Amino acid sequence: MTTPAAAAGRFTFPGTDLSVNRMGYGAMQLAGPHVMGPPKDPEEARAVLREALSLGIDHIDTSDFYGPHVTNEVIRDALHPYPAPLVLVTKIGAWRSEDGAWNLQRDAGFLRRSVEDNLTRLGLDRMAIVNLRMGGPEDDIATPMRAMRAMQDEGLIDHIGISTVSADQVRIARDIAPVVCVQNQYNLAFRGDDALIDNLAEAGIAYVPYFPLGGFSPLQSATLDAVATEMGQSPQQVALAWLLARSPNILVIPGTSRRSHLRANIEAAALTLPAAQMARLNAL
Repeated sequence: MTTPAAAAGRFTFPGTDLSVNRMGYGAMQLAGPHVMGPPKDPEEARAVLREALSLGIDHIDTSDFYGPHVTNEVIRDALHPYPAPLVLVTKIGAWRSEDGAWNLQRDAGFLRRSVEDNLTRLGLDRMAIVNLRMGGPEDDIATPMRAMRAMQDEGLIDHIGISTVSADQVRIARDIAPVVCVQNQYNLAFRGDDALIDNLAEAGIAYVPYFPLGGFSPLQSATLDAVATEMGQSPQQVALAWLLARSPNILVIPGTSRRSHLRANIEAAALTLPAAQMARLNAL
């Protein structure tokens, strides 16, 4: 059966039989304000997840440091036991302190505890994909990647992704273990990864933009607003459609804590941007 999320097509991660719809869902907004504490409306949070699956979402991005622990617990409460097509992807390499700070940590012991915590809270025996969160291009990625490879060899995780990385770090990581996805900040107005996206597409590696709609500072563009008005769509829908049109290896994971917003996001999977409008957006 064709579902709304399937309208943008599917992507198969390299070297695997793992395939997902290119329209996914990011769970970060299921936590409370500033990604801390429980959701304002726990029942609505669970309803969002259930409706996402009913609309064809089969790829959910989460992390145990969202909340902390909140999003994983909500996901398990709403969806466990998980339907076979669902791919849960988590991120490790950081933790949250009581003041809400995002603290990076990537020693082997911490990474292992992080994977084990994700497995426990999600109710899984192994993770399909785990993203290693880096802090910038100057960080040593080789040492934590060797820890990731060890956990993969042990069977705790099936596949490895990397996040907040440079092209050089991608090359180093791929020399240590296969990388199936890269998750960096990218959107219509923040496009520093254009060359990296094209290189990853040639290698068949997924690129997953975080903050696809601008994140904590929503996208603001007169051109985007004008194109959206011409097409009778919201600027957010056009921005998501642009990402899906940008390259076939891009997977989008917009997040929300409301079902109405979820449906609007997923509708963008079926939106086709005319060449003239695409060119104007490309020129931003």
